[in-house]
Amino acid sequence: MADHNFDAAGMAREQQGRMAASAVIGLNALKPMMQFQVSLLRLWADNMESLAHNYEKGLDSFSSAVEHRWQEKRAA
Repeated sequence: MADHNFDAAGMAREQQGRMAASAVIGLNALKPMMQFQVSLLRLWADNMESLAHNYEKGLDSFSSAVEHRWQEKRAA
């Protein structure tokens, strides 16, 4: 019994160490899932950018076709 030390500060440090270790384990387990989520978000953003570019290109060609037809009717 003499070798057991019941000081509160030592027990608190041990408990904090265990809590920190379990937090590190949890964050290490979470890291691959977060990386996957980030890669999916980047893929989605790239697709949205591509969609916006195609939409602008289609809108430009449509408006130029309408303008060309309007000029043909005006000239006739």
